[in-house]
Amino acid sequence: MLKARMTEIEKKITGLRDKIRKYNYHYYVKTDPIVSDFEYDKIYTELLELENKYPEYSNSESPTQRIGSDLTKSFPTVQHTVPMLSLSNTYNEEELLAFDKRIRKELTSDEQSKLRYVAELKIDGVSVSITYVNGKLFRAATRGDGIQGEEITANVKTIRSLPLQVLNTDEGVNIFSEFEVRGEIFMDVKGFKKLNEAREAAGEMVFKNPRNSTAGTVKLQDPRIVAGRPLDIYLYYLISPESNFDHHSDNLNYIGNLGFKVNPHNQVCSDINEVLNFCRLWEKKRHELSYEIDGVVVKVDNIAFQEKIGSIAKSPRWAAAFKFKAERKSTLLNRIIWQVGRTGAVTPVAELEPILLAGSTVSRATLHNMDEIIRKDIREGDTVFVEKGGDVIPKIVEVNLELRPEKSTTPEFPDLCPVCNTKLYKPENEVAIYCENTECNAQVKGRIIHFASRGAMDIEGLGEAIIDQLVDLGYLVTIADIYTLRRHKEALLELDRFGEKKVDNLLGAIEESKNRIFEKVLFGIGIRYVGAGAAAKIADHFLSMENLSSAAVDDIEEVSEVGPSISSSIVRFFENENNLQIIAALRDAGLRLEKAKTVVSSNKLVGKTFVLTGTLNSMTRERAKELVLKNGGKVVSSVSKKTDFVVAGENAGSKYDKAKKLRIAILEEEQFINMVGQSL
Repeated sequence: MLKARMTEIEKKITGLRDKIRKYNYHYYVKTDPIVSDFEYDKIYTELLELENKYPEYSNSESPTQRIGSDLTKSFPTVQHTVPMLSLSNTYNEEELLAFDKRIRKELTSDEQSKLRYVAELKIDGVSVSITYVNGKLFRAATRGDGIQGEEITANVKTIRSLPLQVLNTDEGVNIFSEFEVRGEIFMDVKGFKKLNEAREAAGEMVFKNPRNSTAGTVKLQDPRIVAGRPLDIYLYYLISPESNFDHHSDNLNYIGNLGFKVNPHNQVCSDINEVLNFCRLWEKKRHELSYEIDGVVVKVDNIAFQEKIGSIAKSPRWAAAFKFKAERKSTLLNRIIWQVGRTGAVTPVAELEPILLAGSTVSRATLHNMDEIIRKDIREGDTVFVEKGGDVIPKIVEVNLELRPEKSTTPEFPDLCPVCNTKLYKPENEVAIYCENTECNAQVKGRIIHFASRGAMDIEGLGEAIIDQLVDLGYLVTIADIYTLRRHKEALLELDRFGEKKVDNLLGAIEESKNRIFEKVLFGIGIRYVGAGAAAKIADHFLSMENLSSAAVDDIEEVSEVGPSISSSIVRFFENENNLQIIAALRDAGLRLEKAKTVVSSNKLVGKTFVLTGTLNSMTRERAKELVLKNGGKVVSSVSKKTDFVVAGENAGSKYDKAKKLRIAILEEEQFINMVGQSL
């Protein structure tokens, strides 16, 4: 008797869950509610009460379990089963026509007659990969570097339009036992504005734009906070070994029938002219949407054609993004100020009458340097046209000379540093001017901000406002002082808006940053001209800070794409005693100042030296180098008589030519893979 009663309760719970999934689908995906809020809340409450009363029927896919209570201390790394490639961009119709021409070259005349494209709106959000097993949400991960990302399952589960369990709105659809969908998480404009209004009312800092707000939200440690943010998602891609669809458009229909939210504004186009018409239409209508888009994604529809056309290292060759022209608005340039950066460069910045541009309020724009001001004839009091470069960085593109005030004058170079009053210096053959006082407060702050930034040491919680306070109070003088802040915990608790939890989180993030790889540290220490890409190549070549610090200019220039400016800057950096002391302090703090050693699993390439050149299709050059090292070989950056093999990918350049001249063995990618073995 008891067993029958429990079975009835289980049926009741299952029925309520199915109802709520159906209601959620119609409300969040179809935007066509089929019950009142009152009726929905009544059923939801009934389900919640039954689940609390009978915990033995708890289910992680239940609609009541979207919001977990556990804090995420870290985001584990997830290896993507298929790389999440980035799209190559086109910026005008000519480039899109050239894309079509390249596609057609890869196809036979019969295939060309069957060529179709799918045009989809390019949502300005955050890419995510979501895996389902037996119809249930199993794991979600960020794009990361395309090869691996970070698991954000608990946060993604809070998105109401995303099914925790596939709904199957078409009973004839077969649900694959395991599949992955990829999409774009975003905030609509109205929800973003409401979020900012609430934050402003609470005395909290407002977000700059929906895209940045979304990116920050998906990485929050508390899913309960994420659940309060207006996140939404559109899905646009399917991966499954069980899929036998012939077309990308079939995939879109399939995931739509499983209850996923697919953007309705997609179109199968019979030729590139239809694609162009679609792009023109949505460039005009983009501001009529409730969410932000920055272009159109164009994909070859036939999946067999996609596979034939293939991919390069970072991008599919069968797809491209058509980027809309940057939005342009006019406003008043109130005054020109001069800012000091971390390298001492003093650059002009325009202070503008605030305007809303491409989703965020703009009150400043970069002027780059004095030559730029003279070339565009920019003056204080001018009415100027402003764009966002790549829809990110505001810049002045033109002056409305008809509205120029009388008696306006061209601004002049400052003679003294605007922060520390040191005499400024202008090197020969450079347009920039510099403050050479390395203890200048602005430079100190700039170096620490750069070191703590996401591209470098990624110290969460150590933002500009906090760094300003800590530098002004004398707690931070160099980047190495970050790792002594724990000694000042009691003093930190006295600072404005610093509570126990915030201080503990900051100190924890500082401690966690000690795990960053060597190239991140190298980029973070802020050597002039050494960007993130150069830092990675230099780290691969020299393997440790100690090796790099004793290298000569000629040694450094052996690194691929490293020229005299970078090599000279590195040598000067390590000639400075203060810099050497900072490096020593970072070493004492426990930071990684050398590359992790590669474990050799085979000796088949011992004594063999390789040079990698061009773009490989099946792997990155870093992965190719790793394979050589694991097999006991050596990779160098330049071709010489001592080189045994040159691995040549697409667009191989001068190294290929030199190898032919020296009669060195040249390996195509397939030959290289056969040599190193694919199992590693």
